[in-house]
Amino acid sequence: MALDERAHACLLRSRHKLEEVMKPDVLLDHMISDEAVTVEEEDTITNQKTKKEQAAALVELLLKKGNSCFKSFYNALLKEEYEELACLLTSHLPPTQINSNPQYHVQTVLSEGGVPPRPEAFVHRPTEEDEIREKLYKLQKQPGWVTVFGMAGSGKSVLASEAVRHKALIEECFPEGIHWLSIGRLDKPDLLTKIQTLCFRLEQNLDSQPFHRPPSTLDEAKERLRFLVIRKYARSLLILDDVWDSTVLKAFDINCRILLTTRNRSLADVVNGNKHEVEVNSGVDEDKALEILSQLSKVERYKLPVEALSIVKKCKGSPLAVSMIGSLLRENPDRWGYYLGQLEKKQFRRIRKSSSYNYEALDQAMAAGIEDLPDDYRELYNHLAVLHKDIKVTAKLMSVFWDLDQVEAEDILSDFVNRAMLFVDQPNVFYLHDLQLDFLLEQNKNQLQSLHTKVVRLYQHRYKDGPPTSRDEESLYWIRYLAYHMANANLSQELHSLLLSLDWISVKGQIMGPAHLINDYLEYGSILDKENSEMCSEFQEFLSLSGHYLEQRPFPDIVQLALSQPHTSEVYRQARLLAQERAKDGKLYFDVTNETSVESLSRLVIHPYQGSLFASLSNDGTKIASCGATKNVKVFKATSGEKLTEIQLCDEVVCCAFSPDDSLLAVCSSAKTIQVWSVDKGIVLRTFQEEHQGQINHCVFTNTTHRLLLATCSSGELLNAMLWNLNKPTSQNTMFGHFETVNHCCFSPDDAYVATSSNDGTVQLFEVPSGNNWKSIDVKGAFKDVDDDDEVAVRCSSWTADGKRIVCAARNAALMFDVETADLLLEIRPSFFSTVLHCDVCPTSNLLALALSNYAVELWDIEENTKKADCSGHLSWVERVQFSRDGSQLLSSSDDETIRLWETKKLHMSSAVFLKRNSDVLFNDNNIIVSAPDHCNRLQVREGRTGDVLLQSEKKPSRIRCTCLCRDPPVVGLGQEDGTVQVLEVPSGKPLATLLGHTKTVLHCQFTHNGQTLITSSEDSTIRVWKWPSGECQVLQGHKEQVRCFALLSSSSNDSRLLSWSFDGTVKVWNTESGQKLQDVDAHQGAILSCHVSPDGRLFATSSADKTAKLWHCEAWQWAFTLTGHRECVRSCRFSWDSECLATGDDNGEIRLWNVNDGSLLRVCSREVKDSTDSFHGGWVTDLHFSPDSSLLVSAGGYIKWWDVKAGVALQTFYPKGNALRKIHVSSDFSTFVTVDSIGILYALQRVP
Repeated sequence: MALDERAHACLLRSRHKLEEVMKPDVLLDHMISDEAVTVEEEDTITNQKTKKEQAAALVELLLKKGNSCFKSFYNALLKEEYEELACLLTSHLPPTQINSNPQYHVQTVLSEGGVPPRPEAFVHRPTEEDEIREKLYKLQKQPGWVTVFGMAGSGKSVLASEAVRHKALIEECFPEGIHWLSIGRLDKPDLLTKIQTLCFRLEQNLDSQPFHRPPSTLDEAKERLRFLVIRKYARSLLILDDVWDSTVLKAFDINCRILLTTRNRSLADVVNGNKHEVEVNSGVDEDKALEILSQLSKVERYKLPVEALSIVKKCKGSPLAVSMIGSLLRENPDRWGYYLGQLEKKQFRRIRKSSSYNYEALDQAMAAGIEDLPDDYRELYNHLAVLHKDIKVTAKLMSVFWDLDQVEAEDILSDFVNRAMLFVDQPNVFYLHDLQLDFLLEQNKNQLQSLHTKVVRLYQHRYKDGPPTSRDEESLYWIRYLAYHMANANLSQELHSLLLSLDWISVKGQIMGPAHLINDYLEYGSILDKENSEMCSEFQEFLSLSGHYLEQRPFPDIVQLALSQPHTSEVYRQARLLAQERAKDGKLYFDVTNETSVESLSRLVIHPYQGSLFASLSNDGTKIASCGATKNVKVFKATSGEKLTEIQLCDEVVCCAFSPDDSLLAVCSSAKTIQVWSVDKGIVLRTFQEEHQGQINHCVFTNTTHRLLLATCSSGELLNAMLWNLNKPTSQNTMFGHFETVNHCCFSPDDAYVATSSNDGTVQLFEVPSGNNWKSIDVKGAFKDVDDDDEVAVRCSSWTADGKRIVCAARNAALMFDVETADLLLEIRPSFFSTVLHCDVCPTSNLLALALSNYAVELWDIEENTKKADCSGHLSWVERVQFSRDGSQLLSSSDDETIRLWETKKLHMSSAVFLKRNSDVLFNDNNIIVSAPDHCNRLQVREGRTGDVLLQSEKKPSRIRCTCLCRDPPVVGLGQEDGTVQVLEVPSGKPLATLLGHTKTVLHCQFTHNGQTLITSSEDSTIRVWKWPSGECQVLQGHKEQVRCFALLSSSSNDSRLLSWSFDGTVKVWNTESGQKLQDVDAHQGAILSCHVSPDGRLFATSSADKTAKLWHCEAWQWAFTLTGHRECVRSCRFSWDSECLATGDDNGEIRLWNVNDGSLLRVCSREVKDSTDSFHGGWVTDLHFSPDSSLLVSAGGYIKWWDVKAGVALQTFYPKGNALRKIHVSSDFSTFVTVDSIGILYALQRVP
């Protein structure tokens, strides 16, 4: 058929523009594939001398050809991104004419949709082609997704294009066309361009007027595409080829029909709609491999030499390997024997025997390819052997490695890509396949040390002034892999200097996080000699226990963290030297002068989430899975805390469990669904829909894979315990026996029974095969002190290794029962004040681990009924404990958002004494005297620097709530929960006075200047002034609620006025001699939380739960200013020593500085990123102190911070092992700071001079 008249005229008008711009050779490839141009016609055009003459010849040919040739030319312009030229022809496209040849119709549809033609080397793979078509037919009636996945080079794209080359499929399922998009690795602008091009292509085939402008954003493009598909192309197929990123799929999640090819099977999990999958085999049979070899080598099949079959066998059917050899033979047709000889001689050793790839075939193909390289290129390619597995490099980085300019490096890398010896991840980002790298390692094993040495010397030359600190690609490479190169170069001295450097830890930790650092010590520590290896262990322990601080932002000062290490360690020694050097330039550092007696027994701390979390240890002890309030599950290395994988889900994850062989991970969500994932592949294998009526609380696999089952339990009165067979779509058994929430379930060691623990006070034992209730254990009945109406929730249960006993956690006890008789055998009560939240019996010993509400983990021997170990370190309730299968490790997870891993053989009873935070301190020359109650409710008086105990009272019958020291006479006062006040002589501990009068808890006590008067305040709303030697008492009454604190208005012994404040919102002034109330100020609507008098006596400040602070005149007792702006309770306030500034701190961790002369806000101390407690200070700001010159401020909260008052910026932070500091005691010269943390550790910090 002759060319349409309008199209003919359009070509003539556009001829000059077409001839100037287009390149005919690339366009002709598409037109030949469409059978619109013959090979002879192509030769006529390409034989022209210049590109312009070739373009003119192509236009002449188009004028002579028909409409189909014109449309093929138009589509070729679009495919090669000649959009401007295509626009010239758009309005004059001739109507499509259906050729009577069915195959011609198919080719036209595919060509118009941009589907690529068959490759030069093509063989049919009917089984996989039919499987893809079968899945595509499932999209006939409703939209959905077909995912074609497989390894690189397995032929996914070819199979996808061949599957749609089918007339019936097109007519029955996709009559409105098939449209192909090559995706690859895209950023958002490139993705937008792809969708713009697709929309433009679709709009050209519409009769209606196209849109005037292309979409300018991804959201707009998505909506445009959705409009076009729904309105005009509802029954079309969109093929997305080589998809890498799930975010790409979201852009096409428009309720249409999509086929995608990818290496990642799980990509489609993020989108909606029906989903189908086809896995592509990695190899082909010998016959097809010979056909590929024939086509690529340009030798007819029957003429293939005898070496061909041997080559195919040696390549073992790998399409990639066969293609590599075939391409070489096409260029060198006389080298069949040579290449076969190369394959036969290169018997490369398997480096990773567990690999699923066929090492021999790909390695041998690589050898042949490398041999064919020019000599200089071969040397550069061999240099790639120093790269770490999975590393991706840029031309810029390789130009450094090769000492070439970047353009030359790009050209060489591109040549390697063209030879299939390197892969492109994204523009100018290259990587080696694992097997190619394995081959290079084997091929260059004798030169590896020198190659790595060369890399290290290159680094040392480029960074002789210090390690890189930027985040550019080159710096990131060195930071990540420098230790790897040093280790492989056997440069032990350089490796020692690197790994044992706090500066390096700071640089790498800030950019890479702690896990990579710990991995360096684990992997390369053995290279160091014995002495250095011990130092390496000290650095590793430092990072394992402090690494979670490295996730804080802003990044903590490594030197300050290291100053908390034992003084005998290399970590501390190095930190001390650095601190002294930097202190000369004004940097603040603080040394822990009293080495704490509480040792860290955990060997790893991980902080995976914000919020509560659940953790599970793999059976081999190498991995930790955790889930929390976020919608994902993270899997970490148990050695370093490095994140191995992250599984994204649609709902909050409640619990998770490893299968016996650790290959599977069961995950239960708040939506009551259960999924089973492959740990290694990160793909979901089975989903069980909602059958539980309430939230799933726990899940657990059987102990062996012999008869693999999963048990789950949930809240609710019915359907709260179930067994699941992974090969069945629904639950195998529902276990009936509980009529209240079931908290926990566990299998007996032989998997014959499953035990369930419930809020109904029982543990039920069910037979696994049938799900029948076998026995009931009445746990509630073992508590003799509870009424029938009291709830006894059994939180969990754990079988002993012999399966004859079971331990249950309920209330404040762990109870062991005989399984056969249900008799109570043993009762363990760790602490009257602690609830047992979880328990686990060691599979290999008599140890029982208890998770407690007092933040501790305890180990007990169930045979001897004795406690064997205290495990302290958690800062909140410990919700779960779990032994590894071999009993060597113990995992604990807590509401403090951390997971700790303990080595059971190193755990023991602690001899440490834990102090309470109700402390007082006297600074006496170089001595620090500290008084505080301990965990046994004894009063301790210690020398703060040495820890020497000066006084230890007997255990008091009522809890000690406050204490105060007096220098002269040397006595200590204490107030108790029952209202008793005592004065003890120091150091003898002799009781000098017992003062009775308060009817409720004594909250605060303080000696006056002469030491003969003791003032106390109480929950009974009174203040008492005691002449303690005689017992004479003056009662100050007037407050209506508890009086938590008070202050003397003056340091003068002649001034007897006292300022008190209360939860009743009032401030009162008293004469302590007469007991007369001098002033009564109604200060706040909420409770007053702190008060402070300015050093010059002019003002006093109050802070309140009403989120305000106020300034008051002391002379007139009148309100001066209200300070507003805090968003939470204002917990603390303090005047500067020059009385010009007031600092206030709130429960959000925020500190504000105010001008006391006009009440204006001077500044807010820097609002840095909130920490894991959702606070700027790790919790409430409970105490504040200025330096004598008012230039510095120290604050206490979850940790201690020092501030520059003028700039409002943090100068240093000290992280205690615990948190929730109540007060900090500061020496008069602002050089010594003393506090006690939430887990009872005393810190005496001395500024490093």
